[in-house]
Amino acid sequence: MFKLIGNAFDRFFRFIANIFKGIFLAFVWLIFFLKKHLIKLAIAGIVGIILGVILDKTSDPVYKSYITVKQNFDIGENLYNAINYYNDLVKQEDLKTLKKVFHMPEDSLASIRNFEIKSVTNEKQKIKRYDDYLQTLDTSVASTVTYEFFLKNDKDYSHDYQQIAITAKGRNSFNAVFSNIIENINTNSYLKREQEKDIKELKEQALAISNSMIKSDTLLSVYQKAIIKSAENNNEFQGKITIENKDYRNSTKEFELYSKDLELKEKLVEIEREIADKKFVIEITSSNQDSGSVDNRKQLFGWYFNGKVFYAFVLLGLTFLVLIGLEFFRFIGRFKDKAA
Repeated sequence: MFKLIGNAFDRFFRFIANIFKGIFLAFVWLIFFLKKHLIKLAIAGIVGIILGVILDKTSDPVYKSYITVKQNFDIGENLYNAINYYNDLVKQEDLKTLKKVFHMPEDSLASIRNFEIKSVTNEKQKIKRYDDYLQTLDTSVASTVTYEFFLKNDKDYSHDYQQIAITAKGRNSFNAVFSNIIENINTNSYLKREQEKDIKELKEQALAISNSMIKSDTLLSVYQKAIIKSAENNNEFQGKITIENKDYRNSTKEFELYSKDLELKEKLVEIEREIADKKFVIEITSSNQDSGSVDNRKQLFGWYFNGKVFYAFVLLGLTFLVLIGLEFFRFIGRFKDKAA
């Protein structure tokens, strides 16, 4: 039994050792392969850089413009779906549908090449969102939610601020397209109904608070008059309030009313600010939309590179794959006779 167990462990460790040995040999082989074809790869990189320079000089410029928008309602998923829909129309070159969507002539939309959207946030805002989220949970549940877990499940479209970008061959359509994107969201019938319901509820809260403030002011005035009248009729009482400062009963009630009045005013200001924020479903906070800026960068595996670096990487990659392929076929050729 012990011998069988020992042999099993021995085979297991030999298997692990063979894996590391194979990885090391593959790494050594790759080093010698690169050394052998270094000149070819260097030439491919140089040709790619030259090609990138030539294409940058001769190709028509591409322009890119951005706006940053603030979502005053929970519409992030709808906004992202809308941008994806516009992108699909551009890829399909469906100018007729784009014309209906943006209410613009086809020639102004024909130059558009791409729409992009991404969230605008920083670490401080993420921490605040995490803290706000914890406040909505039960204490026992909140203790189990880590910051890393929250970030993993936090959706980009749920962030208040989003950046929308348009890439186009011309500069004459940015302003109108951005305006129509925002207008399409603000005039959405479902979102308008939600907006009206929220604003109505907030106005009712504001009215209730205003009425409470009126009653509070009236009651405060009554207390003040009572204190003054008592002080005029009773000097000893006045001494207690102003000199001895030992009887706090009436002054405490007055102070509580005053404090409550301040709280109601602060709440009313918050509600009025929220009503102002909800005037629009979504609104532009900053923009570079008038004419855009030249952007001839190329995207590769989610990263953006200028033309020279992009074409250098592409030619290097293609050359590397071709050389690897030739090396593989030469290796397979060694077993041709044995296979026959």
